[in-house]
Amino acid sequence: MAPPPAAAEQIETTTTTAIHEEDDGQVVNPWEVSAKDGGKIDYDKLIDRFGCQRLDHALIQRVEHLTSCPAHVFLRRGVFFAHRDFAEILDAYERGDNFYLYTGRGPSSEALHLGHLIPFMFTKYLQDVFKVPLVIQLTDDEKFLWKNLTVEECQRLARENAKDIIACGFDISKTFIFADFNYVGGAFYKNMVEVAKRVTYNQAVGIFGFTGEDHIGKVSFPPVQAVPSFPSSFPHLFSGKENLRCLIPCAIDQDPYFRMTRDVAPKLGYHKPALIESLFFPALQGETGKMSASDPNSAIYVTDSAKDIKNKVNKHAFSGGQDSVEKHRQLGANLEVDIPVKYLSFFLEDDAELEHIKKEYGAGRMLTGEVKQRLIQVLTELVERHRRARAAVTDEMVDAFMAVRPLPHMFG
Repeated sequence: MAPPPAAAEQIETTTTTAIHEEDDGQVVNPWEVSAKDGGKIDYDKLIDRFGCQRLDHALIQRVEHLTSCPAHVFLRRGVFFAHRDFAEILDAYERGDNFYLYTGRGPSSEALHLGHLIPFMFTKYLQDVFKVPLVIQLTDDEKFLWKNLTVEECQRLARENAKDIIACGFDISKTFIFADFNYVGGAFYKNMVEVAKRVTYNQAVGIFGFTGEDHIGKVSFPPVQAVPSFPSSFPHLFSGKENLRCLIPCAIDQDPYFRMTRDVAPKLGYHKPALIESLFFPALQGETGKMSASDPNSAIYVTDSAKDIKNKVNKHAFSGGQDSVEKHRQLGANLEVDIPVKYLSFFLEDDAELEHIKKEYGAGRMLTGEVKQRLIQVLTELVERHRRARAAVTDEMVDAFMAVRPLPHMFG
């Protein structure tokens, strides 16, 4: 077994207790998400454990004020609910200082499900309203280390996933997409080594829960995901701009990587990266974590047909409605557990319509079948729109996004 973490070695405000050994029974790390006894993730406990902050209404109002644009639905409804130093990013922006965005994808599957799209949909909004550059990391090396895949298959999946990412509508004049197997080297590798030298093995065990049975490739990977938050890792983009701040939109299971990064950054003369973090998108069968790629009926994929979506929602979307019409009319639906309502909260743009559905369904005046029918319409439109955009993405477009080149209209 690995030695226990040294008590004095702490990262940010979280303890070095291995994240998979918490007393609350939740497992939340970059590779596994599950709640105690198959229940719901307790996000309040997660915030306390990780040491991040709740995203409050005042910050959302500041975003609207500074950008002169309405807050994204994911902000308005608390999908992105936690942050680290987001206020400092807004302060810097208000002063006229620029920043850049960094997000990523671990390419382990042929097609993305809706949960995978959420950070990219939100990142596109941030790029549009703040008019800032974006780097997107495809961690094909990570998937080789954690999955039973060949290097070549990981590289192929990275390009396929890049097409889905590009289909979200990113501005090519402000966006650089890179795959680790192709890009890592030079200044990027220099920063990796600088980070690696400043994180002890005990700290890595404490943050990530590595054991003596894990191969050293896993232990060596975290610096690879850390250093895109340092502008000097991209000299073709940010030469002479090494003081740029970085904002990372991601799901909260990625937080351990950046707790480590934020501890090391000041030692290297960089700003700590800021984070804005999302909830997990629930499985169709219920809110017990995030969707599983191993169970196709737990998720809606961007490759699903209209018939697939209808069948999955009707057969597998967990309902909070009662087991008879008479009882439902009397008691109404339990909105806290109803997956169709939760999915509509993510993807139905109209706030007034969503509130109407919640009120009528919760009172028993609207039936489960009606709510599911509306969800089927919303998801079918979303997936069809994405499919059309994805079909228009050529290999040449992927090459253009991944080309190492200056970004001509990086800011503004």
